[in-house]
Amino acid sequence: MQRFDARESHGPCAGFRVLDFTNTVSGPMCSQYLGDLGADVVKVEPPDPGDASRATGQPFPDGMTGLFLQLNRNKRSIVIDLRNERGREVARRLARGSDVVVTNYRPGVAERIGIGYERLSEENPRLVYVAITGFGPDGPYAHLPAYDHLIQGLSGMMPVQGAGGPPKMMQSVVVDKCSGLVGGGAALAALLARERNGGLGQRVDVPMLDAYAAYMAPELLSPHAFPQEKPQRSPTGQVFRTWETRDGFVVGIAVLDAQFAALCRALEREDLLEVERFARMSERFRHVGELYPILETEFRKWSTDEIVERARRFGAPFGPVHAFEDFLADPQVAHNRTVFEAPGPGGDPARYLTHPARFSRSPAGMRRAPPRLAEHSDEILREAGYSGEEIEALRGAGAIA
Repeated sequence: MQRFDARESHGPCAGFRVLDFTNTVSGPMCSQYLGDLGADVVKVEPPDPGDASRATGQPFPDGMTGLFLQLNRNKRSIVIDLRNERGREVARRLARGSDVVVTNYRPGVAERIGIGYERLSEENPRLVYVAITGFGPDGPYAHLPAYDHLIQGLSGMMPVQGAGGPPKMMQSVVVDKCSGLVGGGAALAALLARERNGGLGQRVDVPMLDAYAAYMAPELLSPHAFPQEKPQRSPTGQVFRTWETRDGFVVGIAVLDAQFAALCRALEREDLLEVERFARMSERFRHVGELYPILETEFRKWSTDEIVERARRFGAPFGPVHAFEDFLADPQVAHNRTVFEAPGPGGDPARYLTHPARFSRSPAGMRRAPPRLAEHSDEILREAGYSGEEIEALRGAGAIA
């Protein structure tokens, strides 16, 4: 089990302070991304139960869910009641000493409770303010509630996932996660711009709608890329598919001529290379209705392990369709330490996903376990200059916990 020192940060964002007002997935993923890179992330939570993801799913040791665990490492927790004016004063004081603020409220909410960009940047012109919203700060949908599955439905992707049947959602909050990663990258770009423009921060808006479209829609847009032309059917539905084997499924691609030749050798069907209708990529696309039933029959003659071994031997890019338990046991996953064990909040082992970027000089990664609710309230307030008496007065007034 990996051990770590929460006091040490040598990541590329070491020395930056992030004030995180977000909850659930999109914002916490954004701030965790920055925390993995070495930033000091202060997570501002409402009074009990705190971040909604603390109660989303089965509670594990320390009263924490697995979802919260995966999105909130490298953070310190403070509870501030933003309905309380003295609590809002505390939040603004913390923002004065921060480099980045991250929010994921509906448009207008942050302004209404006194922590909008205009208010905070008056006192801290260097502040980078990342606002993740569903549809953007304005427009016909701006003030509607936005959830991952609503934007999946709006995007046009669900019929594609349905592959000719009923529309299907991705069984993952992929919209939230795309938005969080875009927000993290945008924060870094704004910090770089600040260093180049004399020290001025700026507001960065990240609409979840646009973040998801940027990741998922390039293939969907490609047939419509030239408005003067009649849209053509995208070939992706013919390319991205699974193949049933004798005991499971494989997934792969055999679009290029060399890939198709390698697949034919793996399936022991080199004779298909002599068929004129299948000899070239353009011809194969026109005759998939004839070719694919042949390939389906051939795949079912082999076990998954057999066809994967043969495909790799001959250079065809095919691999197994794993269950998640298989993923956890995969040798490349183990080699990369894609999933690793480190202490949870109470010191017991917990599983985490590694930060996906590797830096040769300024390593990113885990320094501290996800925090218990309000675990660091006093510590954070003392760093902001509050005395012990002032902290107790704030607690007595219900401004903090």
